[in-house]
Amino acid sequence: MVLDVNLDPTLGSETGKIRPCIIVTNDVYNQRVPVIQVVPITAWSAKKAKIATNIEINATRSNGLSKKSVADCLQTRPIDYRHRLVGIRGKLTHKKMNEIDQALTIVFELN
Repeated sequence: MVLDVNLDPTLGSETGKIRPCIIVTNDVYNQRVPVIQVVPITAWSAKKAKIATNIEINATRSNGLSKKSVADCLQTRPIDYRHRLVGIRGKLTHKKMNEIDQALTIVFELN
């Protein structure tokens, strides 16, 4: 699911401001606790697209994005959705979620 999340306040190089994010924790977990894990989405650039853990996402009606973007899997973070959720945008395809899962496998060395 793609949500708008208020990521402020931040420290150092953390991704901030209100931005779309992708929920990456499973539904069972998400229904039981208020803290969920999200991957921030940022504007696409050729430089960002070259990073193996950044996943390109084209804007579609179903995902609610307005421009080509990247999911920055290196910036994965927990949020308390009761306090940080701004709105719901849409959903990603299973194929795109699988790409994000693969990037998270790299980030967290889950091989």
